[in-house]
Amino acid sequence: MTKANSSEIIVSAFDTPRHHPNMAERRKGQPVLSNDEVARWETATLRVQHIAGSARLSKAEVSRRIGINNAKLNQWYDGEYPGDFITATDDVEKWINSVDAMADLQGTIPNAPTYVATPTAKEIEATLLFAQTMPEMVVITTGAGVGKTVACERFRNQSPHVHLVTMRPNTKNVFGMLSEIGRTVGVRRTNSADYDRAIGERLQRIGNKPLLIIDEAQNLTDEAVDELRFFLDQYKCGIALVGNDEIYTRFHAQTGPSYAQIKRRIGKRLKRMKPLAGDVSALIQAWGIEDDDQIKILTMIGSKPGALGQISKTLQLAGMYAAGGGRAITAADIQSAYQNRSVDA
Repeated sequence: MTKANSSEIIVSAFDTPRHHPNMAERRKGQPVLSNDEVARWETATLRVQHIAGSARLSKAEVSRRIGINNAKLNQWYDGEYPGDFITATDDVEKWINSVDAMADLQGTIPNAPTYVATPTAKEIEATLLFAQTMPEMVVITTGAGVGKTVACERFRNQSPHVHLVTMRPNTKNVFGMLSEIGRTVGVRRTNSADYDRAIGERLQRIGNKPLLIIDEAQNLTDEAVDELRFFLDQYKCGIALVGNDEIYTRFHAQTGPSYAQIKRRIGKRLKRMKPLAGDVSALIQAWGIEDDDQIKILTMIGSKPGALGQISKTLQLAGMYAAGGGRAITAADIQSAYQNRSVDA
């Protein structure tokens, strides 16, 4: 077998151990292991091999997750570790047990639908398509849990030349914003002198009708948002400002020359602070819920802050309760999960 770098992610990162840990020439004065201790080592090496192979983990990544030195792990695995062999086995077994425990827990949690074509999601995607096609600057404002980020991600994944960039408080200024956009489109600079031009030229090279979706745009300063006009005006790149109510208020209610420059370029606004009834029913249907009592509770949950996200999180917790009892989810499970999450606290 060809020797591989320990940092490579390969299914065969762990091969069959080469030595038995009781070989006299290897023990270097350490106590000989009992048959039970050798059996523990053998079982642990097989489990490490299986876990690493299934998850495509390198030896270096496994050692990091266990919390022991990479060289020590390799020596222990090959039956050649000259130190405290039993303690090393203990450390490996703790990691194996935690992996198994997490897998068992994960097996009780139902998977949430990755994407649901709710009426609001369709509106968001239509607005993004408008921004890309024209091109235009659009503002999409939604409340928490309405599904804006999932809709934006799907549009990015389904459409060519669309770039989704998420802003944070520490990327609020012009250079911070340009750095995030540049990282997404493959442009790096150490100063902002020509950063915007380099990004714009890159956008032009990689495709016709580019679109920049700026998620969590409320984190940007007015100067950073104003900088986005450059990509629209000079490079015909559609811009979608996506965020909470703050971004809508800033570029709808605020007045002044700088705001006017941006406001006159906004071709479309979409504001949806609460989910539509059709959004809630579409998600409940996607979860496969048909019981009237369950639907009633979930519809109520969908009207609370967090909206659609609360429905999925509550159903996942309810699924754990139901799995523990060896039964399907009940209305009582949903009610208990909602109360235990302390959503209204």
